[in-house]
Amino acid sequence: MSEKNGPSVWQGFKAFLMRGNVVDLAVAVVIGAAFTNIVNSVVKGIINPLVGAVGTQNLDTYSSCLSASCKGTHGIQLMWGSVLGATLSFVITGAVVYFLMVLPMSRYLARMESRRKAREGTKEIVEVTELEVLKDIRDLLVAQRASGPGER
Repeated sequence: MSEKNGPSVWQGFKAFLMRGNVVDLAVAVVIGAAFTNIVNSVVKGIINPLVGAVGTQNLDTYSSCLSASCKGTHGIQLMWGSVLGATLSFVITGAVVYFLMVLPMSRYLARMESRRKAREGTKEIVEVTELEVLKDIRDLLVAQRASGPGER
């Protein structure tokens, strides 16, 4: 590809990889993979035994048969237990991410923002434009003339 048509594909790819969003996304994927292991262990160690107190520990065994008989690989089975297990994993993942990462981080950022506003409040700087200063000078001169030369 010639330089006349714009940047090369390689340069465009390099620019894409160097964007902050791509790095943030890569970090999120790595953290998500780590949380997946935590969530899977929570499901296997806590949720499945709780469900097992009512039924079975393995949610994959819950299914319904749509045909006359479902023996082995014959018949039409709806594996709704697998869907239920995946849904529970998703909800637990969302809860773990929200309560262990999002909520504390948003509280921290809110606290830092309130501290920043408090610091800025004590250092409040009034930005005055040149036009406003000239108007104030004009008003003072008009008030001075109106009061007379000897009445200062």
